[in-house]
Amino acid sequence: MLFRSDAITIASFNIQVFGESKIAKHQVVDVLARVVRNFDVVAVQEVRAKSDSVVPQFVSAINGDGSRYQFVIGPRLGRTASKEQYTFIYDTTRIELDPSSVGTSPNPGDRLHRPPLHARFRVRANPPESGFTFWLVDTHTDPDEVPQEVNALADVFLEMKALRPDEDDVILLGDLNAGPPQFGKIRQIPNIGWAVSGVTTNTRRTKTYDNIIFDRAATTEYTGRWGVLDLQNTFGLPLDKALEVSDHNPVWAAFRPWEGQHTADASAPLGGTR
Repeated sequence: MLFRSDAITIASFNIQVFGESKIAKHQVVDVLARVVRNFDVVAVQEVRAKSDSVVPQFVSAINGDGSRYQFVIGPRLGRTASKEQYTFIYDTTRIELDPSSVGTSPNPGDRLHRPPLHARFRVRANPPESGFTFWLVDTHTDPDEVPQEVNALADVFLEMKALRPDEDDVILLGDLNAGPPQFGKIRQIPNIGWAVSGVTTNTRRTKTYDNIIFDRAATTEYTGRWGVLDLQNTFGLPLDKALEVSDHNPVWAAFRPWEGQHTADASAPLGGTR
């Protein structure tokens, strides 16, 4: 496993039209399963299936080596006939889900084609209350309305921050179809930061679309470590085979497992090694 350590690794992965056709390709599923096993929680975008069996089949494949992952999935969303679902896949040996926290995030002014899926997680620790707790907000903007939707996500982020007075850690992650220069109102949120900067995140290595965004003053558990898992380099795939897996590479960031742990310099800019 490339990134597993005492830190908790949170990843985002647009699996690109993840449906019945892709789950039937055993070599593709093998790569996807190996990707997920590197991380403690993966926010997945673009589940596009008529059947409800695709994600359970995928999690069974992930657990084929004895791993103990579980998932939670949102409703089918979209304004056209092509609907998508978000899902969180998480390692139950390291992470626990608050089932009551799962829901579709606010959609102020109906500006989002697919409003995010949110859920609250806690790192398993002893004592339990010492584990890092956090909201994950899984999103995929519509590529035709990126500026409007990115600005709407700024409002979603702030509403999630206010949702529970006992939880200040909100991590917005997914495929924004935008890099940091196009983050609009998100950039105006006090203390906002993002993990991925200065590198491409799509499989063709031409665009920065995927990111992990949080309040750097509140989420002091962030270690400063982040990266992009390059499908070609990691699994020795030629471009055409990597594109069969997805047109996006997974992105990830690492967090300390204990609530309220501080980095050496909380004022330092976000970023880190790949």
